Amino acid sequence: MFSTISTPVGAPTTPPSRAVTAALVSAWSIPVLLLGQFALLASLPVVVVLAVSLRSARLRGLRWWSGLLALLYAAPMAIWLFRPDGAQSLSKDISPVFVALIIAASAVLIVKLHLARSR
Repeated sequence: MFSTISTPVGAPTTPPSRAVTAALVSAWSIPVLLLGQFALLASLPVVVVLAVSLRSARLRGLRWWSGLLALLYAAPMAIWLFRPDGAQSLSKDISPVFVALIIAASAVLIVKLHLARSR
């Protein structure tokens, strides 16, 4: 009456959710866009990572990291927007220190998302 389906050792038992996949793709695209001088366009994946981590119960542990990423991204954007003598684009105005911090936070999110995906 009870049958068990055997799965190979090490094989995932459940497919990764779409939320994890969307957050993972977005987290990978943030450093690519920043280093490719598309810093303003990188706001879209930052918002996606933040929204997915806030909505998904599976990614509850990533809320602080995604919030930190959003805060690190929002700081240079606010400086660029509200400074009267700012450059023509965010990519030209953003400090390399902020770029490094954003990429580091994104790297932490990528590692944590890969770990969440394997669970």
